[in-house]
Amino acid sequence: MEINYWKDKDIKENPHGVDVREVYHHSNAQIMHINLKPGEVVKPHKTPVDVFFVVMEGEIEFNIGDEVNIAEKEAIVHSPANIMHALANKTDSIASVLVAKTPSPK
Repeated sequence: MEINYWKDKDIKENPHGVDVREVYHHSNAQIMHINLKPGEVVKPHKTPVDVFFVVMEGEIEFNIGDEVNIAEKEAIVHSPANIMHALANKTDSIASVLVAKTPSPK
């Protein structure tokens, strides 16, 4: 059995300058935890694999392709491979999200 807590993981350097921690990485999937402070964003980018986001806390604005929607705690949001996506915390509270990539990017 493998048990991981995101708070125990090191913050990974990233081009977005936000708190990103890898909590799971195997050949079939990778899961990251992102904490977004008020006003922080994950800049537009593409991934070569499907991604789904699970909002754990707060409210996050998702820009996926040509769509923009706000998702709250417990929402699951899908972003297909090779589609531009971005996240933003436009609230006054912390927001956190799990980001699962399947299969794990090479």
